[in-house]
Amino acid sequence: MNQRIRWILILLAVFLGLTLVWPFANGWAIPFPTIQFGVDDTDEPAKISSALQILILLTVLALAPSILIMTTAFSRIIIVLSFLRQAMGTQQTPPTQVLVGLGLFLTLFVMSPIWSEINERALQPYLAEELSQMDALKQAEIPLKQFMVKQTREKDLSLFVNLVSGARPESAEEVSMRTLIPAFIISELKTAFQIGFLIYIPFLILDMVVASILLSMGMMMLPPVLISLPFKLMLFVMVDGWYLTVGSLMKSFS
Repeated sequence: MNQRIRWILILLAVFLGLTLVWPFANGWAIPFPTIQFGVDDTDEPAKISSALQILILLTVLALAPSILIMTTAFSRIIIVLSFLRQAMGTQQTPPTQVLVGLGLFLTLFVMSPIWSEINERALQPYLAEELSQMDALKQAEIPLKQFMVKQTREKDLSLFVNLVSGARPESAEEVSMRTLIPAFIISELKTAFQIGFLIYIPFLILDMVVASILLSMGMMMLPPVLISLPFKLMLFVMVDGWYLTVGSLMKSFS
């Protein structure tokens, strides 16, 4: 019986093999897609310039999230919102996606005048072929640099200016972007931490009051955070905390 089953399996294997091989034996071609990638030699400078522009554009697109975070108001906003969530002790509420989305829209609100000016001074003339690519980039730097200089502390800016060898700029507008960006970042971090400290104070006082009451009642095994969380939420809603926090953030950029 086992030998019969073995012969049946051998015949099925031979049949399937002939079925798969038969189309190729009769010259039937099964099309497969092919992908070709190569680099051709060229003596035309225009083609080389276009290839370099595409490479630079792809590099800028890859670094777009970092550029958005480090040269706009997003870093200050998201850090303050993160401090607010930690001070309230609500763990992952609001979710990170909600905070990031709120931070992006608030950044759009703050940066919209600067981006509108960049569009008028650089992008539209470049699309109309009135400016070259380099001239458009120089015009786009002006509004962004004015915003960054306004939000950067003089102490932070002088730190990086002194670290750069060469001629010192006569005014803040003449500072290069490679010097201005790190100074702007550390200024934003300091401002965000200062706002976060002020946000922490009322919630910290509430935690201390609840912990003192529980200790006086002898409830040392009961976590104070578990009791203070509803009071934090009630306090935050009563004072309209989102209005105060977002309003203070927006006024800090004026």
